[in-house]
Amino acid sequence: MIVFTCAGCDAWLTSPVSQVALPVHAHQRYGHELLPALMEPGTYAVDPEPSGPPWRRWEEIGAEEAEACGVYAPVFAVSYGPPGAVAVALGDVRGTVLIRERCDGVCCGLDGRNGPNLACARCGRAVATLVDDCSYWQVVWLDPRAVRSLDVDAPARRVLGWEELREQPQRPPVDPVGVWSPVWEAAISVGLAHVLAASGGARVVVPDGPVADAFRPALDALLPAGPPTRSLVLAGPGLPATVTDIALVPRHPQSGKIWSSGTEAAVPLTADVWTYMAFSRNRRLRPASRGLPEGVYRDDPPPPPPSGPFRLDRELFLDALVRLPEVRRPWLRAVHDDVRDRRPDLPFSW
Repeated sequence: MIVFTCAGCDAWLTSPVSQVALPVHAHQRYGHELLPALMEPGTYAVDPEPSGPPWRRWEEIGAEEAEACGVYAPVFAVSYGPPGAVAVALGDVRGTVLIRERCDGVCCGLDGRNGPNLACARCGRAVATLVDDCSYWQVVWLDPRAVRSLDVDAPARRVLGWEELREQPQRPPVDPVGVWSPVWEAAISVGLAHVLAASGGARVVVPDGPVADAFRPALDALLPAGPPTRSLVLAGPGLPATVTDIALVPRHPQSGKIWSSGTEAAVPLTADVWTYMAFSRNRRLRPASRGLPEGVYRDDPPPPPPSGPFRLDRELFLDALVRLPEVRRPWLRAVHDDVRDRRPDLPFSW
């Protein structure tokens, strides 16, 4: 376990935390309501990409310099902020105070538009950015230039094995109120960008089932019909080995490791989304515990039907696509431009 301390005075800024993978929806904006916490208590994640101000316009830096920053297609602006921002849960932050002149937001809270808005309570150094406005996942981003990590003697979280992950709670595609889960929209949108890059511009064939429900409408709309074709299936722990061109594999939520499928192209998916896709339709009912007789099963209500068709997150899809070198290929650049310019027949949220 580690704690993060102020680089100026060594004051503790967090409780002990263990590292996990950065959630794929970390930078998602969704709806106009308050979203839950991004990070679980006692965890932290590191964003390897530059983030935050200063920003430089694409027209100012040009394609060559943007590619050096890992951006391969035009965007409005490129971040020249530091890489390595650390995401922690709001409840794990200690010893900070708000910087009042930086407490800007759109509606219900702070959105961090002006950079760090939390200072070390001991020395006054700006150390972190609190984000809790509507449409944003609630999180505190520690500034990597202003904090240090310190090993502490505390029990670390055990990293679960792949089979153990199957026993963890799965994330259904529809929330209890009947709307599509924003985590599903984020996972499928980012995964779609990688599937397209792996397709080489050929039509992708998806067997009927949850993968087809999520990916097929966009793949059919964005890729040409007819041969040649490539196949897309699920692969991973608990599934039989299969021969395919593109495999959707789980990404471990703690270590960030991607399941090794041995296929030509492996596209990672958020583990709880992958697990639901892989096992929800043949999941065995389990006996209820605590007092019910053996053989009696819970009579839980079925999940609510979605309130509308599944829509992909346009911004996350484009952000993932512009960071793939393959987007420089003319056919994939045309796909990028169609989505950026809001081609009306595409299954994206505009």
